[in-house]
Amino acid sequence: MKRFLFVLTLLSVLSISVPLEARAGFIADYKARISENRQLENTEKEIREVFNTQDKFTNSYNFEGLYKLYSDDFMNSDGYNKEVYFKLIKETWETYPEITYQTKILNINVTSNYATVETKETAFAVTEENSEYISAVGELRSEAHCIYHLKRDKGKWLIAAEDILDERSALKYGDARFIKMELNAPTLIGAGENYSAELKVDMPADQIVIASIASEKIVQPVEPAPERYRKLPSDQILERLFIANTDNVNEYSIASVGVTKTEPVDEENVKVYMNGLAFLMTRVNVVPKNNFINMDDKPAVKDVEGGKTK
Repeated sequence: MKRFLFVLTLLSVLSISVPLEARAGFIADYKARISENRQLENTEKEIREVFNTQDKFTNSYNFEGLYKLYSDDFMNSDGYNKEVYFKLIKETWETYPEITYQTKILNINVTSNYATVETKETAFAVTEENSEYISAVGELRSEAHCIYHLKRDKGKWLIAAEDILDERSALKYGDARFIKMELNAPTLIGAGENYSAELKVDMPADQIVIASIASEKIVQPVEPAPERYRKLPSDQILERLFIANTDNVNEYSIASVGVTKTEPVDEENVKVYMNGLAFLMTRVNVVPKNNFINMDDKPAVKDVEGGKTK
């Protein structure tokens, strides 16, 4: 109410000191700004509702409802079209039937009939299904930093594209669920460039940890990389060097971690068994090499002191 009275007071002052034509122009501009801001607020509200509905459908596993939120020409940053993208969603729900999702909107930018939405997303699931190597409950935790691109089609906002800026996932079984681990790799690298992936594990004093780090291209079907397990060094850090692919696709850096324990059987023999297993995954976005940049055509630079052109 006070703000409304302030506006009335301001307009009354202007009516005394400002000529009629200027006053009319000011009022018209003021009304236009109010209308524009109101329209923007309504648009952002519509876009937020799209993501609220997306969370609702993903957490209720409403495949058809979720499918309708996406444009038919949808494409994500891995080159997956709508058909492939939703095939992977369906497989995820079949593997983790009680997975839960949460989306936090960080920023919305609207330009005419297009919009970009920056989000932070998390997913969590518990699986009773045993791993190939260990009989124990598993936990999946995933988080991603994304940019969605939306377009207005026949008055309705649809998700047209998705860029995944950063993505990290961990699937842990048994005692590995209680051990702090992290896999670090560059989120962005040029095609054909060298990079390192580093695994850090807070290794329990009474257990032995073996691990491997591999690199897999993000393609369908998945092409698993060969694993080479090594005992974790005393500094609890395992590092491996890679060369980013030149196939114009992104990569995952993947670490497999096995936690083993020993128990004495008698004076001469011990029993070794695996009581924890983990798989960590970090996205590495690969920037394709631009072959159309010619560095030989350098612009002429004038030497100010000598008056010459270099």
